[in-house]
Amino acid sequence: MIPAASPTAYDAARHGAAFLSRSHLGRIVVSGADRASYLQGLLTNDVVALKAGQGCYAAYLTAQGRMIADLHVYELGDVVLLTLAREATDTVLAKLDQFIFSEDVQLGDVSETFAQLAIVGPDAARIVAAVVPDLAIDRLSALPEHGNARAQFAGSPAIVTRVTDTGEPGYDVFVDRGQAETLSSAVAAAGALPMDEDTAEVIRIEAGVPRFGRDMDEETIPLEAGIESRAISFSKGCYVGQEVIVRVRDRGHGRVARKLVGLTLEGDRVPAPGAVIHAGEREIGNVTSSALSPALKQPIALGYVHRDFVEPGAKVTVGGASAVVTTLPFVGSRVM
Repeated sequence: MIPAASPTAYDAARHGAAFLSRSHLGRIVVSGADRASYLQGLLTNDVVALKAGQGCYAAYLTAQGRMIADLHVYELGDVVLLTLAREATDTVLAKLDQFIFSEDVQLGDVSETFAQLAIVGPDAARIVAAVVPDLAIDRLSALPEHGNARAQFAGSPAIVTRVTDTGEPGYDVFVDRGQAETLSSAVAAAGALPMDEDTAEVIRIEAGVPRFGRDMDEETIPLEAGIESRAISFSKGCYVGQEVIVRVRDRGHGRVARKLVGLTLEGDRVPAPGAVIHAGEREIGNVTSSALSPALKQPIALGYVHRDFVEPGAKVTVGGASAVVTTLPFVGSRVM
């Protein structure tokens, strides 16, 4: 299905503030004194280096270097909170459990325990400060990407994290699931507009943020998706799948058989996910996500192409329409 942006919600996210339920995400809590060292040996990023209030983006790989999931990792001070694609949660929990031996580590699926609401846009800090008054605007604005803070909402515990994976930087607010409607009402009363999933998808695609289950799956190596600079520490100790990643980086000079790229297309027809990408008569890849960009006023897409066609400016065709490989992000920046 091709997403279409609501002009009102899109404008709010880009120029004011918009909010979106993140019910499509799974949530896992990792507790115990050994939680950081335990996760350090499993995930691709440097979890041990995280202090309370810090976080990172990471991947969980098979021994063959292929993705089981991508995750956001938040060290809250007494537990680690992981967020990931909902459909990967059960698999990740089962695999994590297999690696607990004598470590002081406990795992919990809190996907149904928390409600998670994203508030994004230039005015997001003001909105969050209005509904979570113990976090001032200055403190919220100073939070780095993946930074997190404990707070109170309506007299109950809450967690606020700084996020960019929505495509428009902002914050996720976690509250007890029973407070979901109260939180949404408070955010709306503070001046944010609701954002539908289609509009959120368009913004994500414009920002060039790959989504697990759509642009990445169990056959993807992180270097193919271009997430290695954010998700992988090349200076930490061993983790599952490291040997493959290092071999590709060092022996293969980082070259992989295919790469996720951005495509801008001529005309007004948006290609469907799965559409074949051609270079002349040669089939070189497939579209994974696509949308009509309100900012560029033309179709855009994410897709994998053969490594010979990854350079910006490479000319290809998608469904008969001319297209050009384009530097990501299409719009804005993922870096705060």
